[in-house]
Amino acid sequence: MKVAILQMEGTNCEEESYLAFQKSGFEPELIHINLLKEGMLENYDMLFIPGGFSSGDYVRAGAVFAARLKAKIWKDLVNFVNSEKPVMGVCNGFQVLIELGLLPGVDGISDEPKAALMTNDSNRFECRWVHLKKERDTVFTSHLPGRIMLPVAHAEGKFVANDKIIEQLEAQKQVVLRYVAPDGTIPNYPWNPNGSINHIAAIVNSYGNVFGIMPHPERAFFWYQHPDWSRNAREHGDGYYVFKSLFTSIFEAKNR
Repeated sequence: MKVAILQMEGTNCEEESYLAFQKSGFEPELIHINLLKEGMLENYDMLFIPGGFSSGDYVRAGAVFAARLKAKIWKDLVNFVNSEKPVMGVCNGFQVLIELGLLPGVDGISDEPKAALMTNDSNRFECRWVHLKKERDTVFTSHLPGRIMLPVAHAEGKFVANDKIIEQLEAQKQVVLRYVAPDGTIPNYPWNPNGSINHIAAIVNSYGNVFGIMPHPERAFFWYQHPDWSRNAREHGDGYYVFKSLFTSIFEAKNR
């Protein structure tokens, strides 16, 4: 099961992502955006856009990365999504998916952004561990426990959209993960690190195959990456279960 991990100047989480996919049983491949050609995506079972600061986050976070993808392989991207293959973007990758119009995807693919990931309410870069509550099972979250911890590292992570989009996201159960306080209650800052509407941390499109998440599962793949690793040893970190969910889902789909 082959995963295309895209990279360009400024991405900085591709190595951790590569290792997480590899340790989960996938065959990951790093592909620089300059090497992308029409028809290439047909050879892959999944597309992954990692975190970082692509093109220095000039214009807006993820905007340049998205514009270059649209210019090079937009038709292939649309076909990939319509074929129901999974697409995942983490942090800056989530921002790219928003800029492409693949998310929030309440009514399918859009020609222009229908939401935004704005500057954090704190007006500063937030790098901390957060608590998340799973709202539903998807191909990306089926093996996740109900509550997990993942790290965030972003300056523009506040999910915003107009009231209609938010209502559709909630009604169609496209919100997959929300920020919560350590006791599971409604979070204030810093447990909602950016001020996202409805404490949204991760969403899927209406078809359930495009996933955007601000926290970093690849940075919590191994248990020793967790802040309390020495007190509560176990085999895997919470991020591992995102990749396990994907492997199980894609494997089952390919062997039906």
